[in-house]
Amino acid sequence: MTDTPSHSLVRRDLFKLAAAAGVTMAGVSALTGRAAAADDGLSLKGKRIAISATGTDHFFDLQAYNAQIAEVKRLGGEPIAVDAGRNDGKLVAQLQTLIAQKPDAIVQILGTLSVIDPWLKRARDAGIPVLTVDVGSTNSLNNTTSDNWGIGKDLALQLISDIGGEGNIVVFNGFYGVTPCAIRYDQLVNVVKYFPKVKILQPELRDVIPNTVQDAFTQITAILNKYPEKGSIKAIWSAWDIPQLGATQALAAAGRTEIKTYGVDGSPEVLQLVADPKSPAAADAAQQPAEIGRTAIRNVARLLAGQTLPRETYVPALLANKANVGEVSRQLGLG
Repeated sequence: MTDTPSHSLVRRDLFKLAAAAGVTMAGVSALTGRAAAADDGLSLKGKRIAISATGTDHFFDLQAYNAQIAEVKRLGGEPIAVDAGRNDGKLVAQLQTLIAQKPDAIVQILGTLSVIDPWLKRARDAGIPVLTVDVGSTNSLNNTTSDNWGIGKDLALQLISDIGGEGNIVVFNGFYGVTPCAIRYDQLVNVVKYFPKVKILQPELRDVIPNTVQDAFTQITAILNKYPEKGSIKAIWSAWDIPQLGATQALAAAGRTEIKTYGVDGSPEVLQLVADPKSPAAADAAQQPAEIGRTAIRNVARLLAGQTLPRETYVPALLANKANVGEVSRQLGLG
């Protein structure tokens, strides 16, 4: 894209804002552990490790879940793995069953905090160590996750830069009760407030599970009918990439590919869209779910070996855009 004075000013402001966000992150750095590749002689021999997944229908969830099972086995332990299939009632029931089985530790993958937290507390009260993946619970001894503050900030800065610091954006905000989604959304709002010419259209859209792609397609199609003029919408943002997939498909179907889409996770199908120069998919923050899963299990082994864990362990994410998506895909083992 040809540089213009307005884009230069936006970029200057983005650097200032990024620096300010870095100062904010320093406040939580004391609670942060960095993912380490070395095993340090870790073992789970003779240990039964429960793995509770909210669901495995999404790329991130399935990758993290399978990696955890494999890592428990690799370290000599016995995995007790259960999948709730996105059913909160089943999720609660499986946590009850796991608590009754008295494993050496429980690892919970995702979940709405208000649903799972009472049962994580019961596990802790029963003397079972609880660790989590992408769950900000005070009942978790350690949460392995991406740096969602960084993801939210970086994705928002990319969006603002791409639209030249002005225009209407459509936002999916259906899962604010899920900690990573809430953090990413809050970071978007924090960035947008410094750019008064950028407006989040109201009411915000609510993404759903299941049928996420179809629902996003339908909602975006309706929004395009409401705002038919080119330039009336500049971008569409979602806290994960399955709504982005449906939104991108809707834009292509309507011939509105001037609107850009943004999401989080790094699912292969979304990265393929980002790689397509004709696709409106502009950027996707790619997490490393398999490494997150393995790291969570290594943290279990460290805990059971008597080591002290940080409150959170961050596994780096990679921001894929049109310019670097090939390299990001290669780093993720997808290209």
